[in-house]
Amino acid sequence: MANQKTILILHGWGSSKKSWEKVANLVSKKGFNVLVPDMPGFGDEPPPPRAWTGKDYLNWVLNFTKNLKLKTPFYVVGHSFGGGLAMKLAIEHPELVEKLVLIAAARIKRKKTLYKKFLGAVAKIGWPLSKIKILRKLFYRFIVRENDYLRTDGVMRDTFVNVIKEDLTPELSKIKPPTLIIWGNKDKMTPIKDANLLKDKILGSKLEIVEGGGHALNLEYPETLAEKIINFVK
Repeated sequence: MANQKTILILHGWGSSKKSWEKVANLVSKKGFNVLVPDMPGFGDEPPPPRAWTGKDYLNWVLNFTKNLKLKTPFYVVGHSFGGGLAMKLAIEHPELVEKLVLIAAARIKRKKTLYKKFLGAVAKIGWPLSKIKILRKLFYRFIVRENDYLRTDGVMRDTFVNVIKEDLTPELSKIKPPTLIIWGNKDKMTPIKDANLLKDKILGSKLEIVEGGGHALNLEYPETLAEKIINFVK
């Protein structure tokens, strides 16, 4: 419909549009045009031809919205990996984003800092490069989001490594659209302290906690999540 407001939902790593069906249906019943595209490497979309970075995924999102000729600005909802993309979109193209909803958003500094400490410790030991490469693989496999790493292979595993290297923390203050941050207080993938960091860095943002919620709020509490999204964008 011409007068419908569009809500673009960017799913998390290893997820797809299918996992957002219930939330999307609930929100669309309130008169919104809800779009949940499978991004390359997820759902029905084949992997990219080479290892991508967050910037590559952002360009894909920009092309997706341009090809659909979406009326701007539109609402953007991002979960986990998709939350990082949503933040990059708001930072680099604020004119496209009317309001921003971040759900357990990833890509802030803690994982990167841990990785730097790891490499620093290895460097002090003075091990040869061949051993460092082996240890780097072990680091990603057993320390940094083990499940996500193990569930990928080939180009998507390299893409995952590229994505988690990125640190959006220094740019969070550049986010200007009204922002709602939603987090589960039992989230083990992205801890609640990350939500508080986003709240502190994004001027005027609002934080809402889902008691008992974990990382996949779209599957655990779809009705609660849909209600919070609707109340914020209406």
